[in-house]
Parts: sequence; structure tokens; C-alpha cells
Amino acid sequence: MGKTTMVGSVSEIRPLSTEEIMTQAGVGIDDASGVRHKSTTTAAFDFGRITLTEQKVLYLFGVPGQERFWFLWDQLFAGSLGAVVLVDTRRMADSWYSVDRLEHHAMPFVVAVNRFGPGPGLDEVRDALSLSGDVPLLDCDARERQSCKDVLVTLVRHLTHTYDRSPAQESTP
Repeated sequence: MGKTTMVGSVSEIRPLSTEEIMTQAGVGIDDASGVRHKSTTTAAFDFGRITLTEQKVLYLFGVPGQERFWFLWDQLFAGSLGAVVLVDTRRMADSWYSVDRLEHHAMPFVVAVNRFGPGPGLDEVRDALSLSGDVPLLDCDARERQSCKDVLVTLVRHLTHTYDRSPAQESTP
């Protein structure tokens, strides 16, 4: 929960958003349990952009975790360097597929716990998702631009560290 909000909070462009009103047709498909007042769902994915330098741009894709969108994931892995898993502690089990797919593809990622109020601490989240100690884990609020920027800075630092120490880099003269 919060991917659309996060992309919208931090994108330098008006984000492409595919949020749609939930209808009776989504009953049994879109799970709104544990989320009061949820009235919309992502119908595809969200897209935003942040320019770091003239040569470096972060493209932001908010990809839903529902099974019907899993086919999009493999397409995004083809050109991605890393990812953010945004966790809603009210529905933590929804994050397992994301973590599993990223680990399967050996894609570096960070986990951001989207805080809507009190919930389990970061150590409890790490244990619940079986995250290794080298996966950065931090709190965020997807509604706050600075908080989202902090998550993305953590991702970029993690990517820099990961790719600086990769075997391909070590063998390059």
C-alpha cells in the first residue's frame, strides 16, 4: 500500500497513475481488508521520474503486487538496477511475493515500511519477511516527499555499494 502515493510524492513530473475506483467487480480480487476507507486500486502501474544528473535519471514504477500483475514484473526486471519494496505492516504478507521475486532475480532492493501509525518495529519486519542483514530496511511515510527521497537515496547508495563490489566490476581493468 502506498506505491501510487510514493511515486506521486517524489516524482518531478506529473506521474502517470492508473488508480481506479474499486467496484463490485473487484470483490474477491482486490483485498481491502485491514485498510479502512480504501476506495481505489491500481489498474496497471504508476510511473514517475527523478533527474539526478544530466546523464542519470531514476524512473519510478509503482507495480502492484496482486497476482494478476505478476507478468509485468519480469518485464521490469529486464532494465532495472534495483527496487524498493514498500511494506504496509497491516498487510505484511502481501510483500512476500515481491521479496521472493527480487531475490530470485538477484535484484538489489531496499525495504521501506510505510508507516500509517503504530506497528511492528523494523526488527520484527525483518524477521517476518526473512530479510537478510544486507537488505536495507527503513521507515517511511509515502505521503511525505522528503521521506520518499530518503528511501530512494538509500536505494541509490545500496546500488552503488552492490555494483562497486560485484565480481564483474572487480575483473574490469
